[in-house]
Amino acid sequence: MAEVEAMPTASPPKSQPEPALVEEPVKVENTYIIRPKYQNKFRPSAVKDVLTNCMAEQLSDKAYDIEDIPQWTKNISDDIKKQLVTMGFDRYRYVVQVVIGEQRGQGVKMGCRCFWDSDTDNYTQSFFMNDSLFCVAAAFGVFYY
Repeated sequence: MAEVEAMPTASPPKSQPEPALVEEPVKVENTYIIRPKYQNKFRPSAVKDVLTNCMAEQLSDKAYDIEDIPQWTKNISDDIKKQLVTMGFDRYRYVVQVVIGEQRGQGVKMGCRCFWDSDTDNYTQSFFMNDSLFCVAAAFGVFYY
């Protein structure tokens, strides 16, 4: 019997790896801004108007319902934060706290304690009341160094 020799098969040509595209790293320099410009400082009087308007828009026709309160507080705080971002306080971070309770003629005391730079950081608060509920909103503006 005749032996059949296997023909060597040619291996496919090895493809050369394409040179990796090397991007130049972006150089970011520190700004060393430790104080906001005067026109960009957190202004409590302007922010208080935002708080008052947001609470009045969302709660003026509402009656106290314990099931709806969590969603109302979230909506009000989100709305306040969105408006604060558009006010032009550069490099500020915001904390917004909203509390809604049932209006029964009781007294309520609220307090806060913060550790911050009194030259750059500030806060404001506002309240809303109708026949069945009260709402207190506080907005804190903290300068980001």
